[in-house]
Parts: sequence; structure tokens; C-alpha cells
Amino acid sequence: MQAFTKLDAKIAPLPLANVDTDQIIPKQFLKTVEREGLSKGLFYDFRFDEEGKVKPDFILNRPEYKGVGVLVAGDNFGCGSSREHAPWALMDFGISCVISTSFADIFYNNCFQNGLLPVVLAPDQVQALMEEAKGGNHMVTVDLESQTVVSPSGQKFAFQIDPQRKEKMLKGLDAIGETLQAVAAIDVYEGKRAISQPWLERA
Repeated sequence: MQAFTKLDAKIAPLPLANVDTDQIIPKQFLKTVEREGLSKGLFYDFRFDEEGKVKPDFILNRPEYKGVGVLVAGDNFGCGSSREHAPWALMDFGISCVISTSFADIFYNNCFQNGLLPVVLAPDQVQALMEEAKGGNHMVTVDLESQTVVSPSGQKFAFQIDPQRKEKMLKGLDAIGETLQAVAAIDVYEGKRAISQPWLERA
């Protein structure tokens, strides 16, 4: 998993509440376990019409938001089913951080396991970012080390994050990576068990 330290990127507004995981990545795109290529299905019903033609007015289809790296969204982002493809699709599109007033629990947890930073800010701060993201300057800075978001106009907003999750994000550690940090202790344990309980090794 890639480490997240500091991100300078374009920000795009999605002023919709209760955006669920089926809207983030519809079910027809869940036939793969590969993470690459899922960007084509991201917000598919928002981005394309029934004939598969691009909707030019949708925010992520507009040329000034090409290459967006931060999404600021409405309340309860990522609700619905517990599909891990949702953060995969966002990241494959190039989005490394989502900012909202609240996230659905499972989506929030899945973000940390995949290197996507979910940032919770107060409603007035999210609204301020929404308004600025609609303007001509779309650049924002998200600094995980200092736990701050700097808006396009220079406003600085602080956010809270669990210290253990922060540390793992800074080091780029998912659950497997975290376990592998203890590989030496695991090897010692397995060596002692092989001596004291050799019958367990006869598989």
C-alpha cells in the first residue's frame, strides 16, 4: 500500500448526501478482484447517460477538474453495501482523499485498509471547501502529519484521526503489512512450537 503523507491536488465538489457504494461503483463492475480499471465505473450513473454517453455537466467530466485528487462530499458518504471496490475505484480514478462531515463505518474502515484518506470536518468547513472548489482555483493541500487541510484560498482546517491509523497511513501499512513488521517474532514463535509440539508440523 502506498504511504500517504502530504497531498497537493485539485479538489472537486460533490454536494450530495448519502452517496452509497452502488453509486460510487455500480454492481455490474464488481465482477473483478483486480483494482486497476475500476475507474471506468466510478460514479457511472452520474458520469454517463443510458446510452453510455458522457454527461458534460457532471463535475468529474468537466475539463477544469481533470486530474482531481481530492473529493469533498456531502454527509454520510459511502453508505450502503460493504464493497471494497468503492475505495478501489476512487483511487484508480486518481482520488486519494475524500472529505466529508461523516462516512459510513464500513467504507471508512475500507479506506484506511487501501490507502485512501477519509477526512472528517465540521459542516461549515466542508461547506467552505465546497464553495471554493466551485471557483476558479481548485488546488488544496491535505497534510496527514499535521492533520490539516488548506483550502484554495489558504484557510486551514484541522482534522482528527486515530493515531494508529495515522501511523499506518504514513508508513503505507495495510493489515498484511502491519503483520509483516512482526515477522521476526513470528518466526521465533513457530520455531519454538516446532520443537515443543512437533506433531503440528506433520501436515
